Amino acid sequence: MNHPTESPLQPILAPGSIAVVGASRDAGKRGNMAIRYLQQNRFQGRIYPIHPKESEVLGLTCYPTVKSLPEAPDLALICTAAHTLPGLIRQCGERGIRGAVVLATGFSETGEAGQALEEEMVAAARAMGLRIIGPNTSGMFTTHCGANLVGFRDLRSGPIGLLSQSGNMALSLVTEAGQHPSLGFSTYVGVGNEADVQFHEYLDYFAADPYTRVIVGYVEGLKQGRRFLQSAARISREKPLVIYMSGRTAVGQQSARSHTGALSGSYALAKGVMRQAGVLLVERADEILPVANTLAATRGQLPLRGKRVAILADGGGHATIAADALHQLGLSIPRLGETTRNRLRELLPPSAAVNNPVDVAGGTDNHPQLFADCAEVLLADSDIDILLIVGLFGGYGLRFSESLSNDELQCARRLAPLPDRFDKPVLLQSLYRPLQPEPLRYLENTSIPLFSSIDEAARCLAAIADYDQARTRLADHEQSERAELSASVSDRIGEVLQSGRRCLYEYEALDALAAYGATVVPPQVIRDEQEFDEIVPSAAESRYVMKLVSRDILHKTDAGGVKLNLVPDDFVPAYREILANARRYRPDAAIEGVLLAPMAEPGVEVIIGVTRDRQYGPVMMFGLGGVFVEVLQDVVFRALPLSRADALEMLDGIRGSKVLDGVRGGAAVDRQALVSLMLAVSDLCVNHPEIVELDLNPVLARPMDYCVLDARILLNPQQEAA
Repeated sequence: MNHPTESPLQPILAPGSIAVVGASRDAGKRGNMAIRYLQQNRFQGRIYPIHPKESEVLGLTCYPTVKSLPEAPDLALICTAAHTLPGLIRQCGERGIRGAVVLATGFSETGEAGQALEEEMVAAARAMGLRIIGPNTSGMFTTHCGANLVGFRDLRSGPIGLLSQSGNMALSLVTEAGQHPSLGFSTYVGVGNEADVQFHEYLDYFAADPYTRVIVGYVEGLKQGRRFLQSAARISREKPLVIYMSGRTAVGQQSARSHTGALSGSYALAKGVMRQAGVLLVERADEILPVANTLAATRGQLPLRGKRVAILADGGGHATIAADALHQLGLSIPRLGETTRNRLRELLPPSAAVNNPVDVAGGTDNHPQLFADCAEVLLADSDIDILLIVGLFGGYGLRFSESLSNDELQCARRLAPLPDRFDKPVLLQSLYRPLQPEPLRYLENTSIPLFSSIDEAARCLAAIADYDQARTRLADHEQSERAELSASVSDRIGEVLQSGRRCLYEYEALDALAAYGATVVPPQVIRDEQEFDEIVPSAAESRYVMKLVSRDILHKTDAGGVKLNLVPDDFVPAYREILANARRYRPDAAIEGVLLAPMAEPGVEVIIGVTRDRQYGPVMMFGLGGVFVEVLQDVVFRALPLSRADALEMLDGIRGSKVLDGVRGGAAVDRQALVSLMLAVSDLCVNHPEIVELDLNPVLARPMDYCVLDARILLNPQQEAA
């Protein structure tokens, strides 16, 4: 066997020998079923049943204890109750067993007592140098060596590695795969409670596994989300990672401290950071395997030259549906060049449409091999990157005449090598796929993915383009540079924390941004109304904004702590009114003074924020800002540190991105200036982990620059670096 060697989990997930602790003669017990399935799947290694009273189980010699085994197996499957696990794990470790699959429930998922038992078990494992899969797991299987420790029937070997936090979801996917000859799995792991081995560690195993071409995961939550993102970003450069996340409509974290905190914790956050790491998120459970299978089949045709798709159809309706679906997914359907159109005219009847989509207009009714002829012409076009065939192919022998079946089969044989010959993906949708006619059966195990639905084909085609784009983006991220640590900012944060404050004043926040290259207009700090006398002469031609400075009042507008469009004669009355409003709003508030700054030129209001998510660590939010940010919630998220490519993608990622390009004759904002600000914020927050939340809301994005109108930074002295 050609086992992977890079991952320390290899002897556990592709074991050469297995001990079954809790073996049984009772056919209904897991300790009996496990051995049966190992035998039925022709497990290539040695099986050691362990039971204190039995001498033989299913024809195999049974041993009374782990200690009595004649050798140290690679893996132990433990089928006994939860309370036995700490002791059994110690015994396995003492015997030299390196891994254990723990099926039992009754651990952390049940409460404090179970949590304590789980911690005792893990402590024993770590003392012994043993790794645990589970507990509370459905098991695992690895098809190429026959290690079926989950009990699924009729497993088919294939290129998909599967991780799941739900045993029933895994069963659904394995059952679904059984209905399609081209779908199969390399290794499956039910991760269970992840008391020891974490989700990201399994990703590293699959990355090294030569039997796995695509990794699929069902995720409900991640204990170490940041480590997951790091592994995913590394792995996605080489292998596609397809994830379905459940719990997408759950109410996210709620925080009254800042807009960013209030909007984080949502599926939008997870979606953003997953995309950044190269993960392909599918939002329908029935798309998981089609997307995975498509990526496995077409991986050899990457990288793409672009996102330009040719559609080849045998009917106008199918052609139009495909064009609509692809356009909505952001793919291009370019008009074909004159040379290509002329070649198609030579092949097809005069009524055929040869622009793109190409409609053969009955030309294939008696000559199905014209599909292959047209496919060759389209793939030879340098302005086409992907070919999608839609309609009736494969069913001409059923629909028109059985005599056409052989012609279709010959066409299928001609189509099969085209993706490799032209180094371009080819996808085929046929309404006859559920009937599995011979031409489509022939194509099932080729590099041409098959579909019954045009919409499904379009989404899978988009997944190819998304994955290809992700690989390029990840390469750009790898080359990004971070700013060096600013000693002045560190000193200021230290002084603030030492004083007992947990937030920077706005002028301090602006100074911190400036230290990392952001362009800011430093306001004047006024602590006494007499100070206004010194600035009146220079303020005669301007209008000003005045804002409260208080460690205890973060939302200044709510407290009546902001005054706009002030002229010098307004300064003292406005100052007094702001202080009076603040004392009414919160009588015990410590008031530092006010900030005075010129009113800014108008622009598009956006928000840039950072929060530290409990799963993914520091993340940045970008969206349309101002007072409506929490109403519209048109925001996107990415994990820090941010690359330039990440920032540009965030600008395009909001629903209102066209607002940045100017509306009703207005000028477009300076996107590069916004990107520079976002990178400065990223460097600031990564270099200073004490910053737990940052809000710049609003930032005025303008044609030549930007202006930060409000800056808020919250601190936590206990925060660790990400």
